[in-house]
Amino acid sequence: MRHGKKHNHLGRKTAHRHSMLANMANSLIEHKRINTTVAKAKALKQFVEPLVTKSKEDTTHNRRLVFAKLRQKDAVAELFRTVAPKVGDRPGGYTRIIKLGNRLGDNADMAMIELVDFNEIYNAGKATKKKTTRRSRRGGAATTDTATASKADKDQKKAAPAKTKKDAKKEEE
Repeated sequence: MRHGKKHNHLGRKTAHRHSMLANMANSLIEHKRINTTVAKAKALKQFVEPLVTKSKEDTTHNRRLVFAKLRQKDAVAELFRTVAPKVGDRPGGYTRIIKLGNRLGDNADMAMIELVDFNEIYNAGKATKKKTTRRSRRGGAATTDTATASKADKDQKKAAPAKTKKDAKKEEE
């Protein structure tokens, strides 16, 4: 019985599975997106997301922990140098799985797994948002920046008298 055993074995022995996931993670970090089967993509997501979380804090200890999993020096350097600064403010969910349909040869479900912040197509329309805090149970919900800015604009309009046509003509002269 497999009570409480939640990870997918992918039809491989343990050493083969760990090596395959490490190689796939290295490719994902290098190319920012890879095509694979849905089952492997889901297993890779569980493998790589804790590594990206560790890379957000650049310490020697975290580098060694990540290197123990990836076993490739270039991938570790790329992860800490380029990937970590882009995902620094994101609280998880660093990868996205997009299903692509079935493979022609064996009809396997295919998927593309990619690092979320490196896809310019999805991020093009979105403006960069400021980091918002989560609501707490205590009173005094924080006001947003747009609400305070619009309130300040209204106060300025009330304080400043409206210009008339005569005032505009005097300024032109």
